[in-house]
Amino acid sequence: MKPTLFVLAAGMGSRYGGLKQLDGLGPNGETIMDYSIYDAIKAGFGKIVFVIRPSFEKDFKDVVVNKFKNLIDTDIVFQEISNVPEGCTYNPEREKPWGTNHAVLMGKDAIKEPFAVINADDFYGQESFAILADFLRSVEGKKNEYCMIGYRVGNTLSESGSVSRGVCVVDENNLLQNVVERTSIEEKGGKINFVDENGEEVSIHHDTPVSMNMWGFTPDYFDYSEKFFREFLVENGQKLKSEFYIPLAVNNLIVQQKVTCKVLDTPSKWFGVTYAEDRSQVVLKINELVRKGVYPEKLFK
Repeated sequence: MKPTLFVLAAGMGSRYGGLKQLDGLGPNGETIMDYSIYDAIKAGFGKIVFVIRPSFEKDFKDVVVNKFKNLIDTDIVFQEISNVPEGCTYNPEREKPWGTNHAVLMGKDAIKEPFAVINADDFYGQESFAILADFLRSVEGKKNEYCMIGYRVGNTLSESGSVSRGVCVVDENNLLQNVVERTSIEEKGGKINFVDENGEEVSIHHDTPVSMNMWGFTPDYFDYSEKFFREFLVENGQKLKSEFYIPLAVNNLIVQQKVTCKVLDTPSKWFGVTYAEDRSQVVLKINELVRKGVYPEKLFK
C-alpha cells in the first residue's frame, strides 16, 4: 500500500496575509503546494488528503483539487473549533481551531496507512519527499515508529528577517529526544544565532536539525493524539489561544517511551513565504529550479 500525504491547508498567513496556500508563485501560476504534490507523486505517494476550513471549500476544490483528480486520489477533511472528542468542552468565545495536531486529528477516518504531514505553504524539496516516502514504506503494518525530516537550520533561514524554528535534540541513533522552539534565529557575521530564554544570543551550527513540520506517522498516531487532546482540553480548553501542536504530542509520546521518532537528514533547502517580502525571492528560486530542469515549466498539463 502506498503512503498518504496529509496537507495542512486550514491556516491563514497572519504575517503574509490572505490565503497564501493559493498564491501562484510558479511560471504558470503554480502554488508552493503544487510543487509539494508533484514531488510526492514522483516519490510514490498514493493519495493526498487536504485539511481545510469549510469556508473556502469551493475555491479550494476549483483552484487546487481539480488539478490532481486524474493524477492521484484526493480527499478533503475539515478543521473546525467544534471538532473535539465527545464529552469535551472549551471556551465558547474561542475563535480559532486548536493548531496543527488538531488538524492532523481530522484525518483519522480518511487515513488508514502510513502517512506524511506537511504544511501547504512550505517548499520542502524533492529529496525530502523521497526520503520520507522510503521511510513510510518501511513501516507499513508496524506501530509506534515515526519520523521527522530534519532540515539543517542554515537551509531554512529567511532573507527578510529572523525566524522561529523547532530545534531538535537527538541521541546517538538520530532518535528525537525533544523539539525546543527557538526564536529570533538569523545569520549574523557568518554565524547562526538564536535568542534563549534569558534573552541571550546563542550560536548553533549550520547543520543543526530543525523541524519544518514534515512528519511521518503510522495510523496509531491518531488514537494517541485523540487521547492526549482530551487531556489537553481538560487543562487548556478554557484558554482562548491554547494550541495543540504536533511537537507537543510527539514530545509527550517520546517522554512516555511509547514511540520512537527518527530524525532523517535532508540536503533540501526549505523556503516559504514567512514575510510578504519573501514572495519575490520564492518566485526567483522556483524559476531557477525550472531553469535547471528540476521541474517542468508547467507542472500539470
